[in-house]
Amino acid sequence: MAHTLQAIRGMNDILPTDTPLWAGIETIMRNLLNRYGYQEMRVPLLESTELFKRSIGEVTDIVEKEMYTFNDRNGDSLTLRPEATAGFVRAGIQHGLLHNQTQRLWCMGPMFRYEKPQKGRSRQFHQLNVEAFGLTGPDIDAEMIGLTARLWRELGLTGVHLQLNSLGSAESRSAYRDHLIHYFEKHYEQLDADSRNRLYRNPLRILDSKNPQMAELIAAAPLLIDHIDAASASHFEDLRARLDQVGIPYTLNPRLVRGLDYYNRTVFEWVGDHLGAQNTFCGGGRYDGLVAHLGGRSTPGIGFAIGLERLVLIAAASGLDKLSAHSPQAYLIMVGSRAEQQGMALAERLRDQLPRLRLTINCGGGSLKNQFKRADRSGAHYALVLGDDELASGKIGVKPLRHTEPQHALAEAALVDLLRQIST
Repeated sequence: MAHTLQAIRGMNDILPTDTPLWAGIETIMRNLLNRYGYQEMRVPLLESTELFKRSIGEVTDIVEKEMYTFNDRNGDSLTLRPEATAGFVRAGIQHGLLHNQTQRLWCMGPMFRYEKPQKGRSRQFHQLNVEAFGLTGPDIDAEMIGLTARLWRELGLTGVHLQLNSLGSAESRSAYRDHLIHYFEKHYEQLDADSRNRLYRNPLRILDSKNPQMAELIAAAPLLIDHIDAASASHFEDLRARLDQVGIPYTLNPRLVRGLDYYNRTVFEWVGDHLGAQNTFCGGGRYDGLVAHLGGRSTPGIGFAIGLERLVLIAAASGLDKLSAHSPQAYLIMVGSRAEQQGMALAERLRDQLPRLRLTINCGGGSLKNQFKRADRSGAHYALVLGDDELASGKIGVKPLRHTEPQHALAEAALVDLLRQIST
C-alpha cells in the first residue's frame, strides 16, 4: 500500500475555513500601513547564510540551532530566511535606498526556523515586518509602537500588553557584558550547557534562556537598564513621555533583550493572554549599527515583526467573526439548459453592478432539490432561482435561507437593490 503523503512537520496548511480570517487581518494591516506612509518591499526567501550569521549573531539559538541551511549546486551556502530585517538591510544597501535618506518599508510572508512545533509556533511561519531607516530620535520609536497599538484597536483585540526596555548603546552594553560575565562566573555550576557555551561569547543570550531551572539565577542578575549611557537613558525617557502623552500603557521589563544581537536602545514586545507560554506575538526595536555592520554607510534603523499565526489565534480568541466572512451572500440555482446558458450572464451582470457581492453559481447540474441543499450548505443568505418560469416572466426567484420569509420573485433591478444591502 502506498504511503500517504503528509505536510512536513511544522509546515502547516491554512485551509479555506481559516484563510478569510487571515485575509481580513492582512487587509487591515495593509490599509493601516498605507495610511501611515509605509511602502511595501518584497525580499527573497533565500539569502546567503553569511547575511544571517553577521546580522543575527552566530551565538544565538537561531543561527546555532534553527536555520534551514544548505549548499546549492555551486557549493554556496544558502539559508531560508529566519527573519526579514537582514534582507531589508541587504536590499537597501544593494539598491542605494538608505544613505542620507529616510525610508518607511514593510513586507509580509513566510519565514523558516527549525523549532519544536507547538501552539502559535511552526517551522514555516508568517510575519509582517515593518522597518524605518534614517531616523534617530525617539519620535519614530513612538510612531512604530503607536502604529501597533492602533492596529490592535482596529482589529478589536483584547488581552494584549506592551513590554518595554532599553538596551543602551553598544559601548554601554559592552560594559554591562563585563558585569554579567563576572556575575555568572560566580554561579558557573548552576549554568546549563548552552549558557556555559555563551558565557564568554555572548553572555546577554543567557538572559534569553527558556530553561526554568535557571529562572531564579537569571532574575538575580545585574540589570542592563542600570548600566545604560546617559544619551540612551534620555532617549528612553523621551519615548516613555510620548507614549504617556498618547495614552499607550506599558510595563517596563528590564529582562527584555530580544533574541537577535543587532538591537540597541529601544526594544519592545506585545504579549497576549491567549497564547500560553509562547505569548509574544509582536516584537522589535532599534538596530542603529546593523547597516554599517553589513557593509553599508552608518544608518539608523528600527523595526518590528508580527507573528501572524499567533495574531490569528488572538483574533479568533477575541471573537473577530467580522473579519472571517467567507460564505457566499447569494447562491444562483439554475434549472434547465436555457437557464444554465443564461445564468452565467446574469451572475456577471450582478458582479459588475455589485463588486463586493460574494456570489456562487451552481456548477455540475443537479435537481432543484439538490441545488437547494448545496445553496444551504454554502451558508448563503439567499438562493437565487432561474428556471423556465423565471425566464418567461423576466424575474428571478429569491428564497431567503437564513430566515423564514417565503420565496418571491424580483425583476433584475430590484434584485440588485436587495443584494446591495447585504454586500456593502
